[in-house]
Amino acid sequence: MDRLDVIDTCTRMAWYADQRDWDRLAGVFADSVTLDYTSLNGGEPAVMTPGQIADGWRELLGAYETTQHLLGNHLVTVTGASAVCTASFQATHRKSEAYGGSLWTLGGSYRFDLVRTAAGWRIHGIVMTALWGDGNRGLLS
Repeated sequence: MDRLDVIDTCTRMAWYADQRDWDRLAGVFADSVTLDYTSLNGGEPAVMTPGQIADGWRELLGAYETTQHLLGNHLVTVTGASAVCTASFQATHRKSEAYGGSLWTLGGSYRFDLVRTAAGWRIHGIVMTALWGDGNRGLLS
């Protein structure tokens, strides 16, 4: 049962982001989350609160007409009150008014580190590894 709950928590992160459900998005995270998107953006991993993540993603993802983040090939390891879920992803972003193409698609893998809380599994770490991209990356800016 833990395996399915862990996968469900990770899937909810992608679903809530795509549905622009920022309040519920914040609810999948632990009180402190380490986000590592350095394979795409460089820099250093950031430690953020759920509210900061939801606000940041609202600004970033809200600039697109729509997004679709698909997760698959989940591998889950549960050890007591912690879990690791790795998954492949494909994320498509659409802005129809953009010069140079309206779509940007990115693929790679995620590593989610989760902790069991009284409210269920919560994500406390994310490492996104970008492996390929296609389309207009300029949509990101």
